[in-house]
Amino acid sequence: MFVQTDDGIRLNVAIDGPENGEPILFVNSLGCDLSMWDAQAGALAGRFRIIRFDARGHGASDAPDGDYTLDRLGRDALAVLDAAGVGKEGAGRAHICGLSLGGVTAQWLAIHAPAHVNRLILANTAARVGTAESWQARLDTVKSQGMTAIADAVMGRFFCDAFRAAHPAIVETFRHILLRTAPQGYAGCCAALRDADLSHAPGKITAPTLVIGGRLDASTPPAQAEALANGIKGARLTLLDTAHLSNIEQTAAFTAAVIKHLETA
Repeated sequence: MFVQTDDGIRLNVAIDGPENGEPILFVNSLGCDLSMWDAQAGALAGRFRIIRFDARGHGASDAPDGDYTLDRLGRDALAVLDAAGVGKEGAGRAHICGLSLGGVTAQWLAIHAPAHVNRLILANTAARVGTAESWQARLDTVKSQGMTAIADAVMGRFFCDAFRAAHPAIVETFRHILLRTAPQGYAGCCAALRDADLSHAPGKITAPTLVIGGRLDASTPPAQAEALANGIKGARLTLLDTAHLSNIEQTAAFTAAVIKHLETA
């Protein structure tokens, strides 16, 4: 299904699981799409109402030209939740699970729309991801040379050496997803990350939070995961032996950590 935002952009949305199940919204990483959550959706759909969408500029969602902002991405997520009936009177709240850019969007939701948020899972993310200079350089590269110019470097950050050697078919799948991403959409999200800085905001998050980090993650290193968890009152931290896409490299451990967090009183 498609959900239209207040600025006329269509977002591709998939909803699975029982209609009366507790809703959980998954928000994808930069350069991925909603399929990155297939394993988690399969494991949880028997008990939870799984809501996934392709972030603006990704997958089958529209990819308008121009810079995007974190506020815009956050309001996109709210549009998806509203369309799914979450946050409306009597409809309760949703658990939110986001990875990388999705994790930054999840932080925005917890800060700016706490009435929509139940429990929070922030994976391979930080209050400030990268630097303005690094995101501008990547944005410029994609705009001038296309997605192929960054594919090798992105795969090297997504997956550790051992995983790439052991699972070339999975790596190739994610390379294809990256290469299918509209350059203007990817660049728009790079601009959102360039400008997004929540360094002074984690203390505003009140939702019960699990932070998942990867010990081999060069994009959001363990120290950043630790800092994020330390900045959120009562947050739990789990570190996995993975690079950036921890939910893919260690699917079972990631999903088990999510389930434990959702079931913890």
